[in-house]
Amino acid sequence: MSFEIKNFEEKMQKTVDTLNADFATIRAGRANPHILDKLTVDYYGTPSGIQSVANISVSEGRTLVIQPWENSLIKDIEKAIIASDLGITPNNDGKAIRLTFPELTTERRKELVKDIKKSGEASKVAIRNIRRDALTLVKKQLKNNEISEDEHDNIQDDVQKLTDKYIKKIDDSVESKSDEIMTI
Repeated sequence: MSFEIKNFEEKMQKTVDTLNADFATIRAGRANPHILDKLTVDYYGTPSGIQSVANISVSEGRTLVIQPWENSLIKDIEKAIIASDLGITPNNDGKAIRLTFPELTTERRKELVKDIKKSGEASKVAIRNIRRDALTLVKKQLKNNEISEDEHDNIQDDVQKLTDKYIKKIDDSVESKSDEIMTI
């Protein structure tokens, strides 16, 4: 059994990808169709994402226009938006739903940045847990004489470099999203 660092790198990359996907759903005062990613509506008995049952477009920078492919879905989409934690009241004109995003207050921006930093820290903890799992496996392989002392040290260094690389990616994502939120 040899040590495969790729498996641990894939797990770390998934952690970063998940964080970035979460960041995409945080609204920064501008209309962003990804804010609807987590919302579903009942479409012929199947929970479906709003993107798969409607055309979503950005109008005038601050307004999302949702045009369902079937008019019968308008009420369901409207209910899903009202029931969500988006904090936006949908305007329904019978053919489309408009979501107008208000300007974020400075207080709300600071609150969002705090949440972003918390998510970043949680992702860093996940990365460190992956590192711990990798180092535990390497120790076990050394103990069972499957690898040499030199291989053990080299793998430990590689795992640490990998960890540092992904921690930096998380820090960069947090900083980028925080700057985006604080920019008026």
